[in-house]
Amino acid sequence: MPSTHDQDHIWHRRALMALASVAETGRTITYAELADAASIPAPHRINKLAQWLEATICEDHAAGRPPRAALVISRNRGGLPAPGFFQLCNEIGLYQGAATGAAAAQFHQALLLALRSQLTPRRFD
Repeated sequence: MPSTHDQDHIWHRRALMALASVAETGRTITYAELADAASIPAPHRINKLAQWLEATICEDHAAGRPPRAALVISRNRGGLPAPGFFQLCNEIGLYQGAATGAAAAQFHQALLLALRSQLTPRRFD
């Protein structure tokens, strides 16, 4: 039987593949959909996912990339990520503002555009 660490590694890879697929299609995905796509084991699937997404935010920020976690939205927040996403972005200096409202929506849209532009093939004419 695989260890917890091995199980985590497996679902982390599945989650990364799902995020890449979502990014390529220009869509977003809910926390529950990503937990399902990654086959995150119970209990506390969404909590495990949220902790992993927070780690990816820090990794992406340290690497100078827009956070891939912006692709993951809450079903009940009008297309925005959960408040913890904005709180962590505040903590690391990526965003200064509330987790709701126009500023949050603008920040989120800017991140989605930045993620999509990374995937757009660059032309060298």
